[in-house]
Amino acid sequence: MLNVIPLPIFDDNYIWIVERNRRVVAVDPGDAAPLMDWLQAQGFTLDAVLVTHHHNDHTGGLPALLAASPQLPVYGPASIAMVNHALGDGDRVTLLDEHFDVIATPGHTQDHLCYHGAGLLFSGDTLFAAGCGRLFEGTPAQMQASLQRLAELPDATLVCCTHEYTLANLQFASAAETGSAALAARVAAEAGKRAQNRPTLPSTIALEKATNPYLRCDEPALIASALAHGADGKDPLAVFTALRNWKNTFRPS
Repeated sequence: MLNVIPLPIFDDNYIWIVERNRRVVAVDPGDAAPLMDWLQAQGFTLDAVLVTHHHNDHTGGLPALLAASPQLPVYGPASIAMVNHALGDGDRVTLLDEHFDVIATPGHTQDHLCYHGAGLLFSGDTLFAAGCGRLFEGTPAQMQASLQRLAELPDATLVCCTHEYTLANLQFASAAETGSAALAARVAAEAGKRAQNRPTLPSTIALEKATNPYLRCDEPALIASALAHGADGKDPLAVFTALRNWKNTFRPS
């Protein structure tokens, strides 16, 4: 049985800690110090690191981790210099005696990878709880295709993304799909967690398909919202593009 723990860093990032028998894999270590302190406090050993993409808030801890353990396996995109085990779409890596499949998900960045295995999805900045990442390097078509690949994973898959953006994403989702009972229930549940300073993560694929606007671009309410915000058609890509562009400037009322 794997233990999965979100370790908060910075303002809203998480390093995902995956532990079995006191051995740990860390996902997206943007800062080494909190991770190293946690490992020391627990008496655990860092076996390997997984990285989803090249942004510094996901890779900034690598120099210190490698300085402390020069032979540390770092798995991720070949574009990252400190990755010593480069991975690509369709690869499989075995960590903590579990197999993880590599899924290329360009959109947020061109080199973005997600990792799926043991009932877990490490989705980085591609699929967020109730949202998706900004398109810094990719196209709307790339991001939509990436999200659809993730939406095809089993419903029970735990979605472990790297930012605590859930409440803000839900504000946008609620504005885009007014009257959704599923969204109202999720807002109440997630707000309750944050009021207790608890993470809203992980989510599930099933919950995302029920409440994440970017996975619901064929819903009439979202089509209407997209058309009201500049969509050039009713097809899912046009709807996705308009929703993602609207989110970039959205301010809650």
